[in-house]
Amino acid sequence: MSSATPRSMTAGARNILRSNDSASLWNYTVAPGWSMKEAEILRNALMKFGVGNWSKIIESNCLVGKTNAQMNLQTQRMLGQQSTAEFAGLHIDPRVIGQKNSLIQGEHIRRKNGCIVNTGAKLSREEIRRRVGENREQYELAEEEWSVIELPLPEDPQLLLEAKKSEKIRLELELKNVQRQIAMLRKPGRKIELDSSESPKTELDDEDRDEMLEDQPLGKRPRIEV
Repeated sequence: MSSATPRSMTAGARNILRSNDSASLWNYTVAPGWSMKEAEILRNALMKFGVGNWSKIIESNCLVGKTNAQMNLQTQRMLGQQSTAEFAGLHIDPRVIGQKNSLIQGEHIRRKNGCIVNTGAKLSREEIRRRVGENREQYELAEEEWSVIELPLPEDPQLLLEAKKSEKIRLELELKNVQRQIAMLRKPGRKIELDSSESPKTELDDEDRDEMLEDQPLGKRPRIEV
């Protein structure tokens, strides 16, 4: 009787893409708000904790500030498919699945942001369990592989969180300042100084005047002093 092939060394596609693999195997787009470095950390976290185990990833502090929804969206992009249910809890390299999905073609295949979109009827629980079982046998890493994966930690997660909060406050203040300037630009005849060190204005230019006049009803457009 032939011996079973270890899960980490399947006869088909390899279970982990290495740094010396073809560059085309690594192509995928990151979701908004993600860097390639963060996406690579998530990839390793999925291999270590399993797809969908967001609470464990959050507790590890390897991706401070990322939410469940953000991690799920980026996981979809790495897998190359919208549905993640058939990989729930599996310790897999999502890029292996993404490479396989990138080769699937056909008129029945619909994609959005590089991901195969769900079509047809919703999968039953039995079908999802069946697919999880198949994917476990074909793609899951051996425990001796995923258990030794090390994830980077910020020097001080609290400091990083405070820095993100400060950045959020700065962006909110910047947005309010822009909104205030836009509101002032819409006031007829109002001279304005914009808070910009690169291209300061001391009054309305021709483009601003034209835009402002277009917003006024005919016959009621004000006379602007220049």
